Amino acid sequence: MNNEITYSQELLIPKLRSIYEQRGYKKYKMSKFEEYDLYLENKSFLKSENIITFNDLNGRLLALKPDVTLSIVKNSAATPQKVYYTENVYRVKSGQYKEIMQVGLEYIGKIDMYTLCEVISLAADSLSAVCENYILDISHMGFISGFLDELKLPASACDEMLELISRKDAHEIKGLCEKYGVDRELTEKTVSMATLYGSMDKMLPACEALSVNQKTKDAAAELRALYTALAAIGCEKNINLDFSITSDLSYYNGIIFQGFINGVSGSVLSGGRYGNLLSKMGKHTDAIGFAVYLDMLEYLESGDGDYDVDVMLLYGESSDTVALTKAVKMLNGNGNTVLASTEIPQRLRYKQLLQFNERGLEIIEGND
Repeated sequence: MNNEITYSQELLIPKLRSIYEQRGYKKYKMSKFEEYDLYLENKSFLKSENIITFNDLNGRLLALKPDVTLSIVKNSAATPQKVYYTENVYRVKSGQYKEIMQVGLEYIGKIDMYTLCEVISLAADSLSAVCENYILDISHMGFISGFLDELKLPASACDEMLELISRKDAHEIKGLCEKYGVDRELTEKTVSMATLYGSMDKMLPACEALSVNQKTKDAAAELRALYTALAAIGCEKNINLDFSITSDLSYYNGIIFQGFINGVSGSVLSGGRYGNLLSKMGKHTDAIGFAVYLDMLEYLESGDGDYDVDVMLLYGESSDTVALTKAVKMLNGNGNTVLASTEIPQRLRYKQLLQFNERGLEIIEGND
C-alpha cells in the first residue's frame, strides 16, 4: 500500500481533475461573488456565517462567495448536469478572512443507484489521491429522520436530538427521550443507532435490525444496495457506516458522508445528497456532490519520501560563489534537487540539511 501523502495543491489538483473528467464531469467556472440574498436565504446550509459583503456600482449588495454549491444550483438549467470545480471560497479561519481553494463536484439530476455509487467511489478516489490511508464514513439522513419521526419530539427538541446524535452522547439522548416520554425500547434503539460505527459489511445487519418504520427500512435498503455496488467494483474498503454524521434536514435528504486521512484531525472531504436544497430554490430535480477542503491538508505532517527538495543547502553571505555553484552542480549531478539559501524558508520540507563552508559540504541533519 502506498502511504505517501500528496498535499501540494500544484500536484493534487491535476490528479483530482483527471479523476473527475474520466467520469464525464466538466469544469465549471463561476464569478467570485453572488448577490448577498442567496447566502442570507440559505445561511444554515453554509459552513460559515461570516460573509464578506460590498455594494456594486448599482447599489446591489454582493458577497464574496463562501460556498460553491449554492452558486452552481442557482445557475443550473438543463439536467442532468455533471460538473467539477476548482474555486476559491472566502471564509473565516483562525479569526481572519481567508481565501481557501476548494475542489469538488456536483451531479444535478435524477439520482439512481449508479449515480450514488459513482459519486461515493469518486469521493473515495479523491481521498486515495491524497493518501491511501483514508476513511470514508457514510450516514443516511433518511434513516435518522425516520427515527425522529418515530420519537415524535417537538421541532426544537429534534434539533437538539440531532446535535446529541452527532456527539454520540448516549446519556443525554436517554435524558431527552425520558423528558418527552419516549418508551424504553425506542430510546435504546436510538442510542444504538447514534453509536453504531464500523465497516459497512459488518454494520449493515445491525442497521437493518434497528429499523423502526418504512422510512428507516427504505434507507437501510439503499445503504445495502450501495454497499453491494461498491463491493462489486472493489471500492468497499475503508468505508464505514456512522450515523453520528448528521446535517440539516431542510437541505439534505439521503446519503451524506465525510472523508478523513491519517494526520488530519478533521474531515478533509464532505458531501451528500441535497435534493431539499433544490426544492427550496425552485428546482424540480435532485442533486448530490462533495467538496475536498484543501486548506485542511495544511495540517498534514509530511511522510518519508515526501519532500519539497532533497537537499537544503545553507551558506553564509561571504561564501565563495564559484565553489558554492560547483557544490550545487555536483549535488544535482547525483540526482538531488537542491535549494541553496542563507536561511531555511518557512515550512520547507527537505530530506537532508547541509552547510556550505570553507571546508566544503557538512551534513547538519539527514536520513541517507
